[in-house]
Amino acid sequence: MIAMNRINHFVCYLILILNSSSVFAQKTFVVKANEIKASIQPTMWGVFFEDINLGADGGIYAELVKNRSFEFKKPMMGWRVLGITKTEGDFQVLNRQDANTANPRYLQVTLDHATHDLGLTNEGFRGMGIKKDLRYDFSFMYRQRASDIKIYIELVSSKGETIGKTIIQTTDTGNNWEKLKASFIASETDLKSHLNIWFEGNGSIDLDMISLFPTDTWKNRPGGMRADMIQMLADMKPGFIRFPGGCIVEGYDLSQRYQWKKTIGPIEERQLIINRWNTEIVNRPTLDYFQTFGLGFFEYFQLAEDIGAEPLPILNCGMACQFNSSELVPLEGLDPYVKDAIDLIEFANADTTTYWGKIRASLGHAAPFHLKMLGIGNENWGPQYVERLQIFTKAIKAKYPDIKLVYSSGTDADGERFNYLNTTLRKMNADIIDEHYYRRPEWFLANAKRYDNYPKNGSKVFGGEYAAQSDHTVSINNKNTWLTALSEAAFMTGLERNADVVSMASYAPLFAHADGWQWTPDLIWVNNLQSYGTPDYYVQKLFSTNKGTKVVPITINNETVTGQDSLYATAAIDEAENDVVIKIVNASEKQQNHSISLEGINSVAAKGKLIVLKSDQLYSVNSFEHPQNIAPQESEIDIKGKKIQLNLSPYSFSILRIKMK
Repeated sequence: MIAMNRINHFVCYLILILNSSSVFAQKTFVVKANEIKASIQPTMWGVFFEDINLGADGGIYAELVKNRSFEFKKPMMGWRVLGITKTEGDFQVLNRQDANTANPRYLQVTLDHATHDLGLTNEGFRGMGIKKDLRYDFSFMYRQRASDIKIYIELVSSKGETIGKTIIQTTDTGNNWEKLKASFIASETDLKSHLNIWFEGNGSIDLDMISLFPTDTWKNRPGGMRADMIQMLADMKPGFIRFPGGCIVEGYDLSQRYQWKKTIGPIEERQLIINRWNTEIVNRPTLDYFQTFGLGFFEYFQLAEDIGAEPLPILNCGMACQFNSSELVPLEGLDPYVKDAIDLIEFANADTTTYWGKIRASLGHAAPFHLKMLGIGNENWGPQYVERLQIFTKAIKAKYPDIKLVYSSGTDADGERFNYLNTTLRKMNADIIDEHYYRRPEWFLANAKRYDNYPKNGSKVFGGEYAAQSDHTVSINNKNTWLTALSEAAFMTGLERNADVVSMASYAPLFAHADGWQWTPDLIWVNNLQSYGTPDYYVQKLFSTNKGTKVVPITINNETVTGQDSLYATAAIDEAENDVVIKIVNASEKQQNHSISLEGINSVAAKGKLIVLKSDQLYSVNSFEHPQNIAPQESEIDIKGKKIQLNLSPYSFSILRIKMK
């Protein structure tokens, strides 16, 4: 109630300030299409991925079995024994640490003439989303001596009904581990199914890497990604994808940091670690949150290529999270971290005669990934960060001078930490400086002019993480309301207008599972079967798919449109489509009827395309039940000569595309 009262108070304040007059006099937007102010980079609008809110395991990585290799802190987490065991040791988790450090644990099952009365069940990630008539691929690693054992696989729905099954016969493998696979078709759709494994026979069998995958993965890749979630990213046509985070790059301490070399190669050889979001948010603990790295650096690069985005990997710079342990690697011990960065560039770009280029080719991608950018550190700050950056920069630029390096400006967009880093990094001639903004909507509205007076030459800005907070940062009460999305749209007009300063921007976080989130707000929400875009998603998508290539002026009374009468605007030329693209936010509660005058153009088409995103209710949200509650609507608009009459709905974001002749 307190949070809602605060929002209501703010909205009243917003309306009073922005709408001091109940009637807005008609004005004319003037677009000078022949005055190029800046080039808009292809990377202008992108996406930021972090494994938070079950974003990877339980999210875009389509594996349905939780704790498939028994490596969670509690080895049987996600599993439960079915039936009545005859002896205490019928199910034992064994550890072969010396023989297999990456995947030391496995489950040994001992059977005494079992007759389909002893088994295991796996709960999945908040259940398993199962689709009718879809094939599911089951697999596992096993080792068995002597006796044959029969294994019955069952998918059981939330109603207790068997909706998929198969039978597997194992044989003697001696001391060797082998992989078995089987497939079956699901007979029903269910949001929260679970997997049962029943045993029949006598003797013992060792089990590891127990897995279940749907076959409708992205591009139908076995063991791949969840297609509906990736499609939502592809639909945005992002200029880049930043990965793997985020705070998981740093880790709570350095033992939990992200190490890219441990995330490539055979799945069973990728070493699982705890996800730092496991206990990070006190009010939203997620004790079963681990990183299996089925989604690793090779898959990230492949994803970037699939959706036409530039890859932007972020690497640890020898610093753990400064909010947590603040653990540092001494400068004299930094060489392995620097080598990881240099080796990653080789892995991404080098030919197959090199060590890491050969490894990339062995994974199925002989061609390079054409990496152009690399981030060093995430939300790090202080002199200790700068001195480590200097070491990284010297080494990387000496070997790969064309790689653009992204540096952190800390956790916030102002204050002592930010001012120190922004000044210092610009003196270092940083390629790109990453700024983050998690603020309330009024901050975004007030900062549409933030970059108007930034230096046009020198270091570029990456708006690496931003999201308007309906309550306050790290509040579990934050919602993806139309108010948050509208304020972000207003702010983004300022980013695009200053494309000679800002070369990249991305909302964060990207995904959230409805039953397993730690942080709100988030761009896309999912459950085990569905996904939907928030109003913020549609704002990001509309900017990305209508970005244009050159910024041109749009003014009212010879002034840049940065909040006058609650209006925010930017304009661009799309050279590929030969269009003028105009974006206007009306943040007021009143309809505003204005005209647009196009200058510097000989003639235009008689019809233009108008895309409008709007809602009369600032607190409106999208949901699984109503995913299109706030969604773009397209229509045609008449153009007379080079004049356009435009009626801007209350609380709306409008895009006008006009074909130049």
